[in-house]
Amino acid sequence: MDRIGLSINTRSETSDEELIAIAKLADEQGYHSFWAAESWGRDAFTILAMIACNTQNIGLATGIVNVFSRTPALIAQSIASLDIMSKGRAILGLGSSGKIVVEGWHGVPFDFPLGRTREYVEIIRKALSGTPVDHQGKFYQMERFRMISPPVQERLPIYLASLGPKNLALTGEVADGWLGTSFVPEGAQSSMDALAKGAARSGRMLADLDLCQGAEVAFARDEAELHEMLQRRKAGLAFSLGGMGSARTNFYNAAYARQGFADVAAESQALWLAGRRDAAASVIPDSMVMATTLLGTESQVADRLRVWEDTGITQVRLYPAGETLDERLDTLGRALDLVRGLESSRSRESK
Repeated sequence: MDRIGLSINTRSETSDEELIAIAKLADEQGYHSFWAAESWGRDAFTILAMIACNTQNIGLATGIVNVFSRTPALIAQSIASLDIMSKGRAILGLGSSGKIVVEGWHGVPFDFPLGRTREYVEIIRKALSGTPVDHQGKFYQMERFRMISPPVQERLPIYLASLGPKNLALTGEVADGWLGTSFVPEGAQSSMDALAKGAARSGRMLADLDLCQGAEVAFARDEAELHEMLQRRKAGLAFSLGGMGSARTNFYNAAYARQGFADVAAESQALWLAGRRDAAASVIPDSMVMATTLLGTESQVADRLRVWEDTGITQVRLYPAGETLDERLDTLGRALDLVRGLESSRSRESK
């Protein structure tokens, strides 16, 4: 695991001054990338432009923008502009999101996400190369579009967020990296197989992809504090299982079901949809929270990082917990020390 990134809540409760302070420290400490999501009012590109003006080396990544929210031409222009202003540090993270966001927020039909994503990536790749784009596809018809100001990077990295088998295979086929979530390393083999299957379609191997997984990280002083952390995290997990979709279609719920938590996922979802949200959280076992996060004492978090690396994860994308700025900055430093200690240990073992 040779790369470590971070994702920060960019909603209003995190001020711009705090975002800049966190990004500056991560940049100084040698973090690989800063991932900005789009959530509840703030777009990723504006946040990343602000971070670009206050850092020197850290990668600037959209994590994610969804393919229904903008045209591929606009995305190509936006990411190229970010790459130019940051002197070659931009990373494009894309995903299809889901019906609630696409139809509820953007007011467009959530139709054919796989085919649309494939076409989207194809157009953006060509546009970023500086060659004219004449495209007559199922979803986009374009003529004589050309980027007069191409990005600094010859091949700007494109990552795809994916959960289902077909979307994972598409990621393996067309992307430079995978943005995973709802990840349980002990149950991840089916995801790795799907990614590898897709990579083979384009003459590549799984090792050619940057497998980037995100998780909340927080350090507990003892088992009592850890117990409190786990209980607080269950509400968010219950929302993923029950609130991120419908009874018929919930990509997060399906991902957990494939990774060994089918019974819990079904029970929690049923309770959530019945309006019993506290009960939906209460049926989630501590083991499920531990499996999909990096919560625990330093030794427990280090053990989980080793499991992630053994699964094949090449970049961990951290969500540092903490009630205050100082607490989050402390978490970032401690997490980086653990990852570097793991790298040193692996290096010694290989000699």
